[in-house]
Amino acid sequence: MTRNTFGNLFTLTTFGESHGEAVGGVIDGMPAGIDIDLEFIQQELNRRRPGQSSITTSRQEADKVELLSGVFEGKSTGCPIGFIVRNTNQHSQDYENLRCLFRPSHADYTYEQKYGVRDHRGGGRSSARITISRCVGGALAKLVLKQLGISVQAYTSQVGPIALERDYHLYDLTQTESNAVRCPDAEKAKEMEALITQMKQEGDTIGGVITCVIKGCPVGLGEPEFGKLHAALGSAMLSINAVKGFEYGEGFEGVTARGSEQNDVFQNIEGQITTKTNHSGGIQGGISNGQDIYFRVAFKPVATILTDQETVDKEGNETTFKAKGRHDPCVLPRAVPIVESMAAMTILDYYLLKKCSKGNNCL
Repeated sequence: MTRNTFGNLFTLTTFGESHGEAVGGVIDGMPAGIDIDLEFIQQELNRRRPGQSSITTSRQEADKVELLSGVFEGKSTGCPIGFIVRNTNQHSQDYENLRCLFRPSHADYTYEQKYGVRDHRGGGRSSARITISRCVGGALAKLVLKQLGISVQAYTSQVGPIALERDYHLYDLTQTESNAVRCPDAEKAKEMEALITQMKQEGDTIGGVITCVIKGCPVGLGEPEFGKLHAALGSAMLSINAVKGFEYGEGFEGVTARGSEQNDVFQNIEGQITTKTNHSGGIQGGISNGQDIYFRVAFKPVATILTDQETVDKEGNETTFKAKGRHDPCVLPRAVPIVESMAAMTILDYYLLKKCSKGNNCL
């Protein structure tokens, strides 16, 4: 298996399986001299971990991160940062009935065909538990971005048919963590939570949308042609488990408008060139223009449902099965920090590319 490394200059290489001893990774390209706030890193993992509310899986994992290298007296040294998070609450027996079956909409069949072997216990390498490593990498990237005045904020903007208005300016994003759904609208959050609870009671699942806003991003991030910033963000988001769609700026909604309505007209405000609107989502020609970068990520319903399903076994025999174990009825609340992490690592990586391309110190 290849392609276990993300990034160009700021890179994350991940390892581990959902029912192995641990998951972890190695961060390379971390600038030296950054204050490493271990409590903040752990808080980011806590936002992703299971068992944090009644609408997530009941599995209990401490998800305690252990930094193994690259940090001395509370600061990054510039050396690779190795880390692990030990698996402590696996119920591998819950997956024994899946040893010879292909679960609908999972990676079972494709892994079996590609590699000739697969870990049937929770999906192994294809499990969403592997995103732990992304959250650690994202937390480290956020620590650097904070020093640069760049913030990354994601929130649940839709669950099933229950959706917020598309304009993120209408909401106080500081309220995102005030409820279990991670939605900045308290009333909509209650509706979303009720729907997720209903899905859990019925043994079914539901999907939705996460919106992400990046503020303070400087002009000039992104490489024209095959290194466009929005393409990098799209690639990062589409690498997340269960993601089925990505749009930035006005996205698909913008196709019904005219160019005269969509164009972001330039203006000069006290010597600062900016745009009157931001339909482009902070990126033009593949390069950041200094405006807020905002995008939306669509997540499908979790593939594991606790009702009878039809499938086939390895020999192609038709059969039925019912999944066991502890699973999320909706992935969105726990996916918010994952979206933020992938965005943070992408922005930091492209910031370093920009700085280093000018022959400057990379931070």
